[in-house]
Amino acid sequence: MAAQVIDGKKTAAEIKDEISIEVSKLKTEGITPGLGTLLVGDNPGSQSYVAGKHRDCQQVGIESIRVDLPSTASEIDIEYAINDLNSAPEVSGFIVQLPLPGGVDTNKLLEVIDPKKDADGLHPINLGRLVLNASGDISTPLPCTPSGILELCRRFEIETKGKKALIIGRGVTVGRPLGLLLTRKGVDATVQIAHSSSLDLPELISDADIVVAATGVPHMIRPEDIKPGAAVFDVGITRTENGLVGDVHPDVANIAGWMSPNPGGVGPMTRVMLLKNVLQLAKTDS
Repeated sequence: MAAQVIDGKKTAAEIKDEISIEVSKLKTEGITPGLGTLLVGDNPGSQSYVAGKHRDCQQVGIESIRVDLPSTASEIDIEYAINDLNSAPEVSGFIVQLPLPGGVDTNKLLEVIDPKKDADGLHPINLGRLVLNASGDISTPLPCTPSGILELCRRFEIETKGKKALIIGRGVTVGRPLGLLLTRKGVDATVQIAHSSSLDLPELISDADIVVAATGVPHMIRPEDIKPGAAVFDVGITRTENGLVGDVHPDVANIAGWMSPNPGGVGPMTRVMLLKNVLQLAKTDS
């Protein structure tokens, strides 16, 4: 049997409807959530992503504040722009779109973000709180892609308790924080994080009940690698001459129990979880 499709696009649309209702309620209380974006340079991919985030805001009633700087902007220019967003009362939370131009210290600039306005949930203070809190809810925003994957597990009733989860990719936006979230009490998965230096990767994959591929290597996950009935999340994406290609070969759908398409799976969830973070930050600030 073919795997059940983990339809992130449809799920994100449902969550947007839920967010719209909450935003309307907040506005009756005199609170208008606002998302700020800071884009430096003219990277076409970054421009497209930022434009999409502002369209999302319009759909749910969140105000959006866009700040664009030229690729020639200095580190000081970018720092000033971040501080302006930190102090802007209409901004509940904001993001600095990556990558930043070469020659600037990205980590240094990201640390300038006020943790209370960190819409991506990736500020060192917020990640530190995630590390320290292994149970219960935490008040800080969560990294968007990992929280989107957990939301898909919940809505598609994919069991995590006691299950073996393999995350392929150790980046700070997906792999590392997702490992923390999957091991929290109430989720209770047993997690391994693999990477380019991992030995016997096919064997690790074949033993996993949940596989999250976030490498950017086209079709590296093959049908013969997958445990029958496993839940497979395809996060990595690569632009090729044949279009956008995920990390997971399409034929994996013949073996897996659940599989997210790419595009249309985890990507839409990343964007909608950003909106949820902005909503949470607006509530916290009120």
